[in-house]
Amino acid sequence: MSENKKKYVIAITGGGTGGHIYPGIAVADEIRNLVKDADVDLKIHWIGSSKGMDRTLVEKSFVSNGGSIDAFHGIPCGKLRRYISFQNFVDLFRIFAGFVKAFFVLAKLKPDVLFSKGGFVSVPPCMAASILKIPFFTHECDFTPGLATRINSKKAKNVLVSYEDTKKYFSEPVKSKCLATGNPVRPVFYSDHAAEGRKFLGIPEDNKKPVLLVIGGSLGALQINSLVVECLEELKKNFIVVHQTGKAFADAHPEVMNSGDENYKPYAFIYSEMVSVLQAADVVLSRAGANSLSECAVCAKPMVLVPLCGSGTRGDQVDNARYFEEKGAAVVLVGDDATKENLLVKILEFTDEGTRRDMSMKCSALYGDKRPVNVIASKVLEEIGL
Repeated sequence: MSENKKKYVIAITGGGTGGHIYPGIAVADEIRNLVKDADVDLKIHWIGSSKGMDRTLVEKSFVSNGGSIDAFHGIPCGKLRRYISFQNFVDLFRIFAGFVKAFFVLAKLKPDVLFSKGGFVSVPPCMAASILKIPFFTHECDFTPGLATRINSKKAKNVLVSYEDTKKYFSEPVKSKCLATGNPVRPVFYSDHAAEGRKFLGIPEDNKKPVLLVIGGSLGALQINSLVVECLEELKKNFIVVHQTGKAFADAHPEVMNSGDENYKPYAFIYSEMVSVLQAADVVLSRAGANSLSECAVCAKPMVLVPLCGSGTRGDQVDNARYFEEKGAAVVLVGDDATKENLLVKILEFTDEGTRRDMSMKCSALYGDKRPVNVIASKVLEEIGL
């Protein structure tokens, strides 16, 4: 390797939730992988919220910990809301403070390019990059763009969207900059670990019952948890039910967690084994977060979706779920339709192997052979001539 290696700096921004952070880390890992044989000195810096989970999650992926990111820079941030609230006034000051901090961070780093994974944290760095003439890309994981993406899209070099149909939600000038790349999914999801998953779950090799995986998220989804418990006796007759409940539900319902039934396997949370458990499943029941849907699609898993809806959400999960339903990759129960009776009808359809196989093929067709994380990382590197 040359002692006078050419130096490059890439900045990544995004955060507020793991849904914005983990895909961004996947892009950083892929960037690092693509340049591993190049004679260059590449530094990757992350700009995220100075509060919350951002720093903790990103630091786990530092180069010093075997990851791909060299440093984390925290900035103040305020949430972007579409409704009237006194908090909007307060957060304007946080957003401005975040812009000032991001401006000085970027001015000092002088990155060759900025990649935004979205979320309200990303707006100040993208605004600062625009003023500093630093080219940047912004990515939207949901089917319909959020407010942060709409703001970032005005000055972005390209707007990277997960679905071709998402382009229609942008104005004509922005639409011309949109590229459908898919949603970045970690490489581990593309390898078959199903046997490891069945071993972890203690499912015998000669078992013929399909496996129903219920994903409630790290905190659990009360609506889904309640429905599953109501339907449990009927579900156990037809499936091995693997239920990630979330810690709060597990703590409140020890009688459920300790049932000792071989056809019901509850876990407060499944950690590093989740990829192999997902691959071992035959059907997935979950919310409709963008990243979970992409991971299920890559693993070709039929889905029954109960999207988060109501006043506490902008409706992105409903939009995501309806898109997958339209493509034949999922069945959906929204709001008042998510009853015990309706859920049983939907799930029991998947006792038929042919039904599972047909929907599995439609899931696979959503991404095909394309690996979004590779497409996105290659686009970022192309901008700086690598």
